[in-house]
Order: sequence, then C-alpha cells, then structure tokens
Amino acid sequence: MSHEPTPLSAAPEGAPPDRPLAGILLLLAAMTVIPVLDAIAKYLAASYPIWEIAWGRFFFHFILLAPFVFWRYGGGGFWPARPALQLVRGGLMLTTTVFFFAGLRTLPLADNLAIFFISPMVVTLLSALVLKEKVGIRRWSAVGVGFIGAALIIRPGGDLWQVGALFALGAAASYALYAILTRRLSGTAPPLVTLTYTALIGAVAMSAVMPFLWVAPSAPDLALMVAMGAVAAFCHYLIIRAFEQAPASLLAPYGYAEIVTATALGYVVFGDFPDPLTWAGIAIVILGGVYLSLRERQARGR
Repeated sequence: MSHEPTPLSAAPEGAPPDRPLAGILLLLAAMTVIPVLDAIAKYLAASYPIWEIAWGRFFFHFILLAPFVFWRYGGGGFWPARPALQLVRGGLMLTTTVFFFAGLRTLPLADNLAIFFISPMVVTLLSALVLKEKVGIRRWSAVGVGFIGAALIIRPGGDLWQVGALFALGAAASYALYAILTRRLSGTAPPLVTLTYTALIGAVAMSAVMPFLWVAPSAPDLALMVAMGAVAAFCHYLIIRAFEQAPASLLAPYGYAEIVTATALGYVVFGDFPDPLTWAGIAIVILGGVYLSLRERQARGR
C-alpha cells in the first residue's frame, strides 16, 4: 500500500501538467516497488503485533525523510499550516495503515489490496453525503459496479468473508475520509512537508504504545522494519514527483498497477494467487475506479 495510492494533495491545484509521460513513469515506478512494503508487513505479522509493524513503517519513514525536509524547509517544515486538521489527517492515515496491515495477517496480498481499491467509490459516496457535491447517475453507477466487484472478491459466506476482509474494508473507508480531508488541505503546505508531518504523527502515536506491546525484533526483522520505512519514503517521493508533472485525474488509473507486483509477490513469497472469480472482481473494481477518475478529469476540464 503506497498509502497514499493516489495522493490528491501531491501537487497544488492548477500545477502545470506539462510532462505527463514523466509523471506516468514516476508513478508506475512507485507502484512497482511499494508492494514490497506490504509483503514485508505480511511476513512480520506472523511474529509481531500489528501496532509494532506500523510503528516500524512510520518511525523509520520519518527518520529517513526528516533530514531532507529539514535541509529543504528548515524547522518550520515540521509545523505546517492548519496543524489541527493535519493531525486528524495523519491519524486517519495511521488508522488506514493499521487496518490494512491487520488485513494482511490473514488475506493474500492481492485480495487485501483489491478490497482496499474500493476507496475511490467510498470517496465519491462521501463527497455526495458529506461535502454535498453533485454526483451524477454515471458516477453512482460506477460506485455500484465497484461494490459489486468487491463483493465478488470478498464473497460473503465464502473463505474471504472473515475478519481480514472487514479490516481491508475499514482501511478503504478510513482512507476515503483521509482523501476527503486531503482535498480540504490541498495547497496549504508543500506535499513533502505534509508527508513528513503524517509520518511524524504515526511515529509519535505508535511510539507511545510500544512500551506496552513491544516484542524485541531479531536483527534481520529490525532490518526489514527499516526497509519498510525506506520503501515508504522512496516511493512517496516518487509519487510526489509524479503528481508535480501531471494532474491527478490523468495519473489515478495508473495507481492500479500496484496490483501486478502485489500478485507476483503474493505468489512467489507466500504461494497465493487469485482465483478466476477474484480476478473478475479485481477487474470490475479497477474499471470502476478508472471510470471515476476519467469522469473527474472531464469535470475538471469543464
């Protein structure tokens, strides 16, 4: 999970989309690498509390990113505008990550990620209910189709209908709220500052509970936690650079390329591979998400 798979605030609204190919290639590079983080989390989940794995992801992400942000923005880079809303936003990303990692404990990588991909549909739903945005029949239809795809993946009453699927759905819902708040905060701080602040919130919150949950990791497992932070920092930087080159509505469909690496890692590392019905559900969810991004692009064009 890039977590942020399609960061709506990665570039200021109206940023010049003059290098679309560069943006696409940068995003594809990030989406190719980011499932490594999920694979590490799934591996560690067999031996450590989910909270500790989330701590490793945020703590080392922040430690690796902080020197660069301090060099570029100074101490003010750790105190962005509207800090209260940024705090809530960071809390939602932390919740998303914990739910997503909890889902990984029992679900295959590809299945967990595919369920998470319903988040654009939930964003559309919340945009209508919370932000009172006008949503036409075509977008509502795409939302309905996306949920049908999710039902094919989860199959209520089937093997996936378990607590892991509920955690994946919780991650999608939490991320949707995160995305809605991100829209409200768009342009209030440089994307790298916002990203670092989010990592700082997760690191501080998880460090506060570690004394009660800590399981001393072996040296190789601690190295894997550091690797999670490195992958997160590197891939989020690529994502930010991608959204500086091209508009979000153009790049959003390419975020689904993440499913390719997730499927490959799931098969090679854990022996998991989606069955035909799950593939059908994945295809439907992705098509619904791509359609929503295209409609968003048309709306912005108008």
